[in-house]
Amino acid sequence: MEQNIQKPPSKLEVKTDHSLSVWDLLKLSLRVFRTKPTRTILTVLGMSVGIGTVVFLVSLGYGLQYILIGNLITSEDSLITLEAAYPSEAGKSINLEKMDEIKTMEEVDAISPVTEFSGELSIDGGAPGIIPVTRVVRSSYFRYAGVYPDIGDVFSEDNPGAVLSIQALKLLGLSVDKSIIGKEVSGKVYYPKPDGGTEEVIISKLQIRGVITDENGPPLAYIPYYSVSKEPTALKSLLIKARNVDLVEPLRDKLDKEGFLVSAKIDLVNQARKITNAITTVLMVFGTAALIVSAIGMFNTMIVGFLERIYEVGVMKSLGATDGDVQNLFLMESFIIGFLGGLSGVAIGMGGGAAINFVMSTLSQNLGSKALTLFITPAWFTIATIILSSCIGIISGALPARNASKLSPREAFVRK
Repeated sequence: MEQNIQKPPSKLEVKTDHSLSVWDLLKLSLRVFRTKPTRTILTVLGMSVGIGTVVFLVSLGYGLQYILIGNLITSEDSLITLEAAYPSEAGKSINLEKMDEIKTMEEVDAISPVTEFSGELSIDGGAPGIIPVTRVVRSSYFRYAGVYPDIGDVFSEDNPGAVLSIQALKLLGLSVDKSIIGKEVSGKVYYPKPDGGTEEVIISKLQIRGVITDENGPPLAYIPYYSVSKEPTALKSLLIKARNVDLVEPLRDKLDKEGFLVSAKIDLVNQARKITNAITTVLMVFGTAALIVSAIGMFNTMIVGFLERIYEVGVMKSLGATDGDVQNLFLMESFIIGFLGGLSGVAIGMGGGAAINFVMSTLSQNLGSKALTLFITPAWFTIATIILSSCIGIISGALPARNASKLSPREAFVRK
């Protein structure tokens, strides 16, 4: 008789890998918006206000930097160009021989002479008017000086003409609009003589190519060299372009030894950059203070959330959740709050800046000036801000997450 021999039961396999996936952690973390909607939304809003303040103030700093430095840097050539002139007390002008001598310096790439006289101009045969500052320049002057018309364009050898300022047009009784471009300019300039008198030099007929709309500037006209019947020999100053930025200082030293007063736009740019960097830093400090307050509020929220969910942690661990699962759950929640706070904060900061830009630009254009952009937010800064806010969220949730992961089911039920 065969005996029924029962096989021993197979060994019970217990899976110890209970790690939750990222998707599971995300779904569980989003429950806080259903279970504690008011507290969670207020926490996100608190982070948004802090981040928004940082973005708003830093954007203002960058906007001021753009306005200040952008007005100085109008061309790359102007940054490595020096303007050299004799001191007014010297009572002398630069002659052509001196200009040719400076051209031979190894640091010099190009020179554009500048002359300045009193002129008498008329537009389309109208009544003439005295323009106290009439500069006879070459077309390269605009590139080296970084001066460009706000309406129209500069003149060139292939596109001859004249450039006038808005104040000069007002002296001639003309209003400023785009219809002024193409009108004909004629007149004369007065060269000074050694005996103290003046010499009348006729200007050939030219078309207006551009208008400078700076209300604070003097009445000014730019006339090309080839338009005057006699080329000037007494130069007011020289625009001297260095071969590269490293040769600007050596060239300055040489010109100083020649007795010139030398100015360089790069000096103004460097000073302006220092000032705007200091302003941006101060604004960032104020914004950071608001951000720290928001971070403290978020940390407090995460601590309170941990204390309220001790029993829940115990249940999770009783069902097999690991310490890592619990820790990752709390970190995911704090990350989401920080990320959403950063995202909405960037939107608030940029939105506020855009609204002010719109108002300022509208007012500026209504007053006849160019559109004004006061707030500028670099793309890299917005990305860095969102990353920073997410990191702040993780840091704020680190301690509650650590405490929750170390909590045993027994402790959780007892403390509850």
